[in-house]
Amino acid sequence: MADAFTLLLGAILVFIPIIIIVLIVLALSAIKIVTEYERGIKFTLGRYSGIMGPGLNFVIPILQSYRKLDIRIKTVDIPKQEVMTKDNVPVRVNAVVYFEVKDPEKAVLNIQDYTYAVAQYAQTALRDIIGNKSLDEVLSRRDEIASEIELVVDKETDPWGLNVTGIKMQDVELPENLKRTMAKQAEAERERRGTVIKALGEVEASDNLAKAAKTLAASPGALHLRTLNTLNDLSSDQSNTVIFAMPLEVLRAFEAVGKMDELIGKPKKKKHPLKR
Repeated sequence: MADAFTLLLGAILVFIPIIIIVLIVLALSAIKIVTEYERGIKFTLGRYSGIMGPGLNFVIPILQSYRKLDIRIKTVDIPKQEVMTKDNVPVRVNAVVYFEVKDPEKAVLNIQDYTYAVAQYAQTALRDIIGNKSLDEVLSRRDEIASEIELVVDKETDPWGLNVTGIKMQDVELPENLKRTMAKQAEAERERRGTVIKALGEVEASDNLAKAAKTLAASPGALHLRTLNTLNDLSSDQSNTVIFAMPLEVLRAFEAVGKMDELIGKPKKKKHPLKR
């Protein structure tokens, strides 16, 4: 009997270190550290049993398990989608979705892969909303269209515990023939504006010239001074052409002298002697 007890005690002493090592390993495996930007979803025997916050947490081995979730803002790229607009113009549009996990419990229990689900739903919403817009609206109201898509996606993903923080449309690609047509239209519009601006300039210049002519005509000698100023400007030119401008006053003076000579040199008519 003593020999059997001695053998049992020896076996226990042999297994005690092993048991201690196993207990230490189980204790260490029960310690879980969750970082500040993560949350842990704890399950006990397969049932949801709470959320693990940042810091040191304990999970009972074998009986409990957990799953970590990143609650930072995530980015999902929506690949280019070929969409037919309201006015039957095919366009290719891509966008980016920004979202975050608002409720970790719902994000784990209500949806299998929330990232893939958000990408697919945003893609569907983008096609539906752009399909109800004309080409001009798609090109000029990108921010408004992105806000509409954001509202639709955020409303649908709310039961999944997600919060859509923003959707941005990156690029709108048009067919090549439509690009050429729009380029011609823009060029014609620029030419029209240039013609209108040039015509307005001509009208304004003509008004200013008319006012200047009236001012010079109202002041005696003003045109002569202007002529001398013009000659001074021409003297600094190195060209071989010499232009001499004759003021109108000089021409009028010659014209007046000519009329006086005609009056002086014209013979007077003699009266007939029979006429009284």
